[in-house]
Amino acid sequence: MKQFTFSDMNRASGEILEAALIEPVSLTKRGKDKLVILTAEQYRKLIGRSHTQAYGLLDAPEDIHQELMSGLDDIVGTDDA
Repeated sequence: MKQFTFSDMNRASGEILEAALIEPVSLTKRGKDKLVILTAEQYRKLIGRSHTQAYGLLDAPEDIHQELMSGLDDIVGTDDA
């Protein structure tokens, strides 16, 4: 990943943005990474949906809700006898 300083951004923003179209670019301030510039496509891949789906108890689909409640009953050990 190419690195540029914030000062470089003021002087050569076009060059930095062109570089970011090829690969992510790091902007540093006082020697520390502060920002990363990447393409929209790279960003979408980065934040893309994981294979795991999460639900709250109240908004889960009915089949997931039933499975969750069954699992909770097993953990709690409710006695129906």
